[in-house]
Amino acid sequence: MARRPCGLTPGFTILELLFVLAIAGTLTAIAVPQSLRALDDFRARSAARYLAQRLGDARLGAIKQSLAHGLRFEAGTPDYRITSVMDGNANGLRTADIQSGVDRTVTPPEVLATHFQDVVFGILEGVPDADAQPANGSDGVRVGISRLLTMNPDGTSTSGTLYLHGRTRAQYAVRVLGVTGRVRILKFDHTRRRWVDQ
Repeated sequence: MARRPCGLTPGFTILELLFVLAIAGTLTAIAVPQSLRALDDFRARSAARYLAQRLGDARLGAIKQSLAHGLRFEAGTPDYRITSVMDGNANGLRTADIQSGVDRTVTPPEVLATHFQDVVFGILEGVPDADAQPANGSDGVRVGISRLLTMNPDGTSTSGTLYLHGRTRAQYAVRVLGVTGRVRILKFDHTRRRWVDQ
């Protein structure tokens, strides 16, 4: 049995310590980008759910009050401003009526990035639209020229798709089907190159 010299305690050599630090550095280099991508996807998915919820609230409000409700999208810098609006004269939502105050705004304008950091409206380069057609531009608000998504008292709505993405590759779409007023959330699967329901 070998004896240790007096006064020496067991410990790590500098080589062992460097080896452990190298392993920790490698694991960190792998984990951090994965965590950032997961966080980015979480924010984009949360923003899509938030928009879907607001549209659901507008649909419910339209049915309960027998007046059109909806969301207005105003182009701004750096992104669209979203406002909840309500019909004031029972003739549907109209931009002119909103500007004159006849159709009233229910919420102040807000930008997605206020609640969901780095999430903006748009389509990432190389991503087709939800109908599997080339995107034809990066504009993410595709609800007609008026930029109003209207929910009607009879349960129908205007059709449209809202595309939003995070900082990296997280791409989502919120689709509204006009005949039923149904709201769907889709995510673009980069591996399979197609949109999938969420």
